Amino acid sequence: MTLPVVKGTSYVLVHTPDMILHYGTTCAQEHEANPQSELLKKVPQHIRSFEETVKYAPNQAYIGNILPDELANLPKPWYSNPMENAAAEGKMGEIVDQDEFYLTLKLSDAFDLVMLEKSFLAGLKEKAATKPMYTEKELAKIKEGYELSEIEASLAEGAEPLLRDHKVVGCIKAAHNKDKNLTAHIMVENLVSKASGVIALKNLIYRSKIAPESIEYVIECSEEACGDMNQRGGGNFAKAICENAGAVGATGSDTRGFCAAPTHALIIAAALVKAGVYKSVAVVAGGATAKLGMNARDHVNKGLPILEDCLGAFAVLVTEDDGVSPVFRTDVVGRHTVGTGSAPQAVMESLITKPLDAAGIKLTEIDKFSVEMQNPEITEPAGAGDVPLANYKMIAALGAKRGDIDKADMMNFIKKHGMPGFAPTQGHIPSGVPFVGAAREMIMNGAIERAMIVGKGSLFLGRMTNQFDGVSIVVEKNPGNAAAGEVVSKEEIKNMVAEAMKDFAAFLLSGK
Repeated sequence: MTLPVVKGTSYVLVHTPDMILHYGTTCAQEHEANPQSELLKKVPQHIRSFEETVKYAPNQAYIGNILPDELANLPKPWYSNPMENAAAEGKMGEIVDQDEFYLTLKLSDAFDLVMLEKSFLAGLKEKAATKPMYTEKELAKIKEGYELSEIEASLAEGAEPLLRDHKVVGCIKAAHNKDKNLTAHIMVENLVSKASGVIALKNLIYRSKIAPESIEYVIECSEEACGDMNQRGGGNFAKAICENAGAVGATGSDTRGFCAAPTHALIIAAALVKAGVYKSVAVVAGGATAKLGMNARDHVNKGLPILEDCLGAFAVLVTEDDGVSPVFRTDVVGRHTVGTGSAPQAVMESLITKPLDAAGIKLTEIDKFSVEMQNPEITEPAGAGDVPLANYKMIAALGAKRGDIDKADMMNFIKKHGMPGFAPTQGHIPSGVPFVGAAREMIMNGAIERAMIVGKGSLFLGRMTNQFDGVSIVVEKNPGNAAAGEVVSKEEIKNMVAEAMKDFAAFLLSGK
């Protein structure tokens, strides 16, 4: 068996200001209940520009231009102290504007459901042609756009609008005139999740400098359900994303578990690679339209910009041991079992101390814990508090109770082993996984040796159970003793064998 390693990561934010009012659940419900409400009138005044979104420090941490720890040294509130040296292109991903995303929606549309206005689409194609992640062959597949009158006719028949600066530039049609699971609104949700996942997987392939066809399996772990009236959540987002990202050598499937799903998916990917079933597995998730502007009411009432203006997406590449990339410790996995219960202490013990104790690892030997990494500037105005800090306080309290740390040292423990929250509140996106990329960088440059990725979820949201959910896994420094490690390539081995055979033949002919 081989060690499974974190070969690459990508993190994508998609700025979608015109989707907040129409597709974010908070504003959409408000529109249904009271279309003339003061909230809806005020929302446009609180929406940030693309430039403001790029300069927002937590977003820079998400795409890898700064490490999460650096946020603690930046002036607060972050939303009123923009980073002037910020860039949309990140070390681990990028922030994509709404125009490019609309083009990706069209590229991800297999059934001609997305209609974009003719001149608008032409401009999008021209812009995309300058980016390395869009091929000429791919863009050539897009047909000519539609007249605005055709789009308006579809809107009159129930299609959902695509807006730019509050003006219609396109729409998404229903996929069936009777199936409630293929309505225009649900097709928007699913296509958005797919398209943002496509961008994340393309980024992973591009930044990892791998051939798309080298990926053998993809696990998609967002929160949407893809299917029709006969199988509402049948899937398969994974293969649909592979197709558009050029991963033609891959198969895949969807894993669902609310917020905990990405960490479940990482564990599954690591297990598949370690067992030798696949050599290269990508874990991918797209964003959720429902979460856009989820806390808009509180942000608007308190004079903040609407900070939930981006879809979140990510991709992680798990491969066979290369001798250098950080290793997933599949023998150090925490799990919230059915019998664990929902008491905070019991949850933390099941996810953190029990697996560490079993492996003989001290709590203080985990350099960084990545928990529910929601950005506190989003959650605190809504009364939900600083979620990562609450998790770190519980871990520290547990450590003090066990005698792993002194009670007086709890705050130092939190500062050293925790980090500020920086992820968008996109449901599944914040839960542990946003730090995998930063952990990889910090481990490989020697800043830390070991991190624990903790995913937690609320299964009761589906009204099927009152159960809580959670899993965790440790990632640590590669011991550097990979069997192949590709330190010596297959071609070099072949040449070495050929030279040895040549020498042996020469020896036989010499008669010695």
